[in-house]
Amino acid sequence: MKKKKKELNDAALEMIAGRFRLMSEPMRLKILHTLGEREMNVSDIVAATGANQANVSKHLGILYDAGVVTRRKEGLTVNYRVSDDTIFELCDVVCSRLKSQFDLRRFALSDL
Repeated sequence: MKKKKKELNDAALEMIAGRFRLMSEPMRLKILHTLGEREMNVSDIVAATGANQANVSKHLGILYDAGVVTRRKEGLTVNYRVSDDTIFELCDVVCSRLKSQFDLRRFALSDL
């Protein structure tokens, strides 16, 4: 069954494109994957991702500004948590589709 096409104005299209741009950076995806459903401080994220502190902080700032993560200060430590779970739904859809495409290609190549 086909879904009814939604009418989108230019402002809505720009917001959608902005969300895809946000998710187009591998380090941001790695940070989100690392955070998952738990709260972590910057040092823990740095250790888990293998990235340097400046890079992690930059990407956390971008994710925070976009409303994808929240932060909570505890003394000198800042803790981050994913606040927009739809990010994981979007990643699941993309990963499922990529896996299907990969499986089809692998099956096609197995006949060679």
